[in-house]
Amino acid sequence: MLNASIVLFNHYIDDIKPLVESLRSSALMNDVFLIDNSPAEVVGFRNLPAVYIFNNKNLGYGAAHNIALHKTLEQNVLYHLVINPDIQLDYRILDELTDYMDKNPDIGHIMPRVLNPDGTIQYLCKLLPRPSDLLFRRFLPTGWTQKSNEHFELRKSGYDKIMEVPYLSGCFMLLRTEALKNVGLFDERFFMYPEDIDLTRRIHRKYKTIFYPNVSVVHHHARASYQNVRLLAVHVWNLVRYFNKWGWFFDKERKKVNEFVLRKLDLL
Repeated sequence: MLNASIVLFNHYIDDIKPLVESLRSSALMNDVFLIDNSPAEVVGFRNLPAVYIFNNKNLGYGAAHNIALHKTLEQNVLYHLVINPDIQLDYRILDELTDYMDKNPDIGHIMPRVLNPDGTIQYLCKLLPRPSDLLFRRFLPTGWTQKSNEHFELRKSGYDKIMEVPYLSGCFMLLRTEALKNVGLFDERFFMYPEDIDLTRRIHRKYKTIFYPNVSVVHHHARASYQNVRLLAVHVWNLVRYFNKWGWFFDKERKKVNEFVLRKLDLL
């Protein structure tokens, strides 16, 4: 009924083992795929209760997950969970999330509430981004962008109710296989970062993309591009590719979708 995939890059077994074991504890779980983009194979991963696939090169985040997603499509498994290796969860939340999707077949993608290790909320429900939403807040002082950032992240919604959101974080994406058949998989032109925006947006065109706060996971978020100049360059270049695809300042769909979401949440 459910497959899951985790993309690895220079990870240690002890970092991954608890998550794999949590996922395997679910009676819903069919296969857990470990897709390794590292430069060297870690043989010990083959001893975990998962399907280990070593790529021998860094394919990028979306392309690596697509390897597992293709297998899910071939197996005709109903749901697929794209999950980051730095997520901590109680496997029982998968029952509630899939049950909610079973009862609402118009949902193509669902994300639970995501918490920091200290229990505070990570604001990962967002509008479709304008260039300023992603680029200005990366390079300008926080005080200059705080108000627009809070608007972009829908903070006034309270994050305390089920809501339809056009951009959900890629750290935990529970996807309906049927939706992937209709809209496609991750766009492999994006090596890293905006692939979750792009896929959520395409799913949102035909299905509901839902934030479900009744269950939660913990995300040990590193924000690597804020600490590594090379990753920052990768981040920016892929954002350029995203806006080249969807439009920089003239994006009628973005305006229409965002206005609909804000109106529905009574935030206009």
